[in-house]
Amino acid sequence: MTDQTRQEPASAPPVAHGRLRRGDDADAQRAATLELFYDLVFVFTITQVSHLLLSDLTWAGAGEAAIVLLAVWWSWNYTTWATNELDPERNPVRLVLIALMLGSLLLAIAVPHAFDERGLLFAGAYLAIQVGRHFFLTFAAAARGSAEREQAGRILVWFLIAGVFWITGGLVEGGSRAWLWSIALALDYIAPRIYFPLPGRPRLAAGSWRLATGHFTERFGLIVIAAIGETIIQTGATTAARELDAATAAAFISAFAGSAALWWLYFVSTRGLGERSLDDQANRTGRARDIYTYGHVLIVGGIILTAVGDEIVIAHPWTPLASAKLIAVVAGPALFLLAQFALRLRATRRIEYARLVAVAACAGTGAFGGSLPALLVGATLVAVLIVVALVDLLPRRSHRKVTPPLALVTSPL
Repeated sequence: MTDQTRQEPASAPPVAHGRLRRGDDADAQRAATLELFYDLVFVFTITQVSHLLLSDLTWAGAGEAAIVLLAVWWSWNYTTWATNELDPERNPVRLVLIALMLGSLLLAIAVPHAFDERGLLFAGAYLAIQVGRHFFLTFAAAARGSAEREQAGRILVWFLIAGVFWITGGLVEGGSRAWLWSIALALDYIAPRIYFPLPGRPRLAAGSWRLATGHFTERFGLIVIAAIGETIIQTGATTAARELDAATAAAFISAFAGSAALWWLYFVSTRGLGERSLDDQANRTGRARDIYTYGHVLIVGGIILTAVGDEIVIAHPWTPLASAKLIAVVAGPALFLLAQFALRLRATRRIEYARLVAVAACAGTGAFGGSLPALLVGATLVAVLIVVALVDLLPRRSHRKVTPPLALVTSPL
């Protein structure tokens, strides 16, 4: 169903504020220190995911790392949507967030061996986070008969259905685990797009979610900063463990420049577009879901891959890279730029050709870089990122013809 055929109402229906929910000034509220504390666990988990990928640079290893990242992101994402509604200065909410932090830490500990002996720990921690949070939202933070209870209850049921596949996958071994967890992830990720349907229940209204946009966009910006910070940590740790010769120093500077370019491309060039796209009340929840819930996992994935690539280049600056390592080095900037292209398209309805050309340049670097030193490949990719940032600084012609709106499928989270 398209934007033209299904729109949110001009303003969301009134919400009765419970004692655990944010007040009418929610849009002006900033992220609480406890939320930033919670993000520290996510930073550790990002490091674990990058190490998982580095330990097995094969297509199977990449698939396993993707499954783990998607699960970790989904647990953080739903917590962010929950704290966007709840008041994190209330003690019951604080206690729930601290409990979720413990579950997230267990999840992170299980990541390196999620497909070995710690599969059940990974699945159990993930399910405990999702079910525990929404059990609280349903029965403690929402009044009986309220829209909030209906929403949280629907999501809770869907998590329980997917949980059958999570736990079963944790109990089996080999390729069956990956397939069962893929089914579970498919259920988790598809549910918001189909309005969390249940037999005999009416579909949820598109405008029934209340969004504190200032807090919401800040939270996702902070997690991008955390992910980029992880690339800095990787760069520093890898460089510190090696002899600081000219090649290593050059690779270190290149990696740092790449991290700075990622920051620039998100916070200077793209972040404001996403925020401004939420100013319009019509279908705001759908845009928030598309740009932040789904779109930002690709942004974070690109940053993680970039950190992996930086570590490879710093460790082998003069060595031509084997195909697997070369793909890992190229994939980070390419995925980041592709994700930015999709986010900007969703926010502005305009095609940004500079990023498409840049993605093609990254792919070309991978195709012809097999015989080049890793340092030269990495520096070329950083140059591509910098060129895109410079293109974004060029003034836009105000008389350019506006591209007609695209028909995009939207639904709330």
